[in-house]
Amino acid sequence: MPDRDVLEALFRDRGCEDFRWIEPERVVVAQWVRMKCLFGCDDYGRNPTCPPNVPPVEECRRFFDEYSTGVVVRFEKRVERPEDRHAWISGLNRELLELERAVFLMGHVKAFALFPGRCQFCQDCPSVLVDCKRPEAARPSAEGLAMDVFSTVRQYGLPIDVLTDYEQPMNRYAFLLIE
Repeated sequence: MPDRDVLEALFRDRGCEDFRWIEPERVVVAQWVRMKCLFGCDDYGRNPTCPPNVPPVEECRRFFDEYSTGVVVRFEKRVERPEDRHAWISGLNRELLELERAVFLMGHVKAFALFPGRCQFCQDCPSVLVDCKRPEAARPSAEGLAMDVFSTVRQYGLPIDVLTDYEQPMNRYAFLLIE
């Protein structure tokens, strides 16, 4: 069991103020999430951290089951223009990767971050991981691993709704699995 007080201080120092401890066995993994990737997402097959370049749904469930604890972190943001989301998410993903490394260096060798959206480190992203320019930094999104983020975060009392316009603040969620 990780030392929660030390980890919580680290999370806050890294700008992760709104987080909840989670039990990865309670993560909702569903086939419909993968279908939404397949039929409706522009990144399908175009990003090495998105389907079909990630494990099948059943393997995703087994992956979450290998962890006993983790955190979900909520980030709220309002953007002026839709394209502003990408720069914000890219910076957020860099910070999450640094947090993952800090937790790893504390002795939690299984620390693994799931981004709130696709990887977004490179503008000319290849479609397969073997061609990735930053494979050490590439991480999937929770949805890429078939997580029903809506159902999962609601279990922990966090707000999440379908937004209808860009005037509404986004609630984006990242996950850090820890052992």
